[in-house]
Amino acid sequence: GPLGAQQPKPILVLISIDGFRYDYFDRASVPNLKALAARGVRSQGLIPSFPSVTFPNHYTIVTGMVPDHHGIIANAMFDASIGKDKFTMSSATAKDPRWWGGEPIWTTAIKQGQKSAAMFWPGSEAVKPTYWKPFDDNVSNEDRVKQVLEWMRLPEADRPTFSTLYFSEVDHAGHDSGPDTQEALDAVAHVDTAIGQLMRGMDELGLSSRTTYVVVSDHGMATTSNDRVIYLDDYLNPSEIEVVEWSPNVEINPRSATSADEIYKKLFDKHPALGVYKREALPKWLQFGTNPRIPAIVGIAELGWVVTTHAQAETRLKTARGFNGGAHGYDPRYRDLHGLFIAAGPT
Repeated sequence: GPLGAQQPKPILVLISIDGFRYDYFDRASVPNLKALAARGVRSQGLIPSFPSVTFPNHYTIVTGMVPDHHGIIANAMFDASIGKDKFTMSSATAKDPRWWGGEPIWTTAIKQGQKSAAMFWPGSEAVKPTYWKPFDDNVSNEDRVKQVLEWMRLPEADRPTFSTLYFSEVDHAGHDSGPDTQEALDAVAHVDTAIGQLMRGMDELGLSSRTTYVVVSDHGMATTSNDRVIYLDDYLNPSEIEVVEWSPNVEINPRSATSADEIYKKLFDKHPALGVYKREALPKWLQFGTNPRIPAIVGIAELGWVVTTHAQAETRLKTARGFNGGAHGYDPRYRDLHGLFIAAGPT
């Protein structure tokens, strides 16, 4: 180019395939992911933070902080200093920046004088990048890719140098059918096709030579079953507790007269598949327990177990699937909870 013309800026696209377990790479049809891995790097897996669920881990990936430190300690939580409303993934609270600590990388990009974009990512509607879309799970894989390519078509000065792209189909299939099913692998193949569509689009725009792709998942998936169910009301009266999160990590605050100690005594060592901890005594390797949003008592189910009540289970067992399917959230040391990490590009 002419003297003094700026070098084209490097572009980074961060792609999340929610619920992609590490072994799907070898079990499903993923020609595009295999091509990326072949010219770049792939780890044996990605070890999530505890709890191995969507919001905490997506925000850990973009801030570099564990959930205990960035504050998104679960998909559902309370914080009296913010108000009485429960934080949930789909409520207005999730768009309130007071819940979201740390600095997401799209903010860092803006601080460096660059533009950033999010085609869906937890936190992007609260702490906003330059361009973003309100989350709508009905948007097809193809249309999610089209939106990223639309931003990439912007003039050089406006084009995002950092962009996220989020796919949910694999997680849904894993929950509904379980990780060891053809349905899960079909969903993986669909998402791989969409990633191919993105890479072809970047080629057509002449941007491939300066684009780095990082493909991650937030967690893996474990098989659940009607034979692995823990009934909380076998040990506790629902009226004496407030259950903030149910399964597989049951997070409990005492109500009224009951103390955390009493709840702990009623629950500790009662079911062989449920580890029970006071917040301040959670195992060190979880790096979880200092954040005041974490409820007083946390019960952690063993791999593949589900926590429920008899009433909730009755409804669930009336459906064809019952508890046969998939879940995540468990201790990240379990291999089934490990995700995906692939990176390729000039940097």
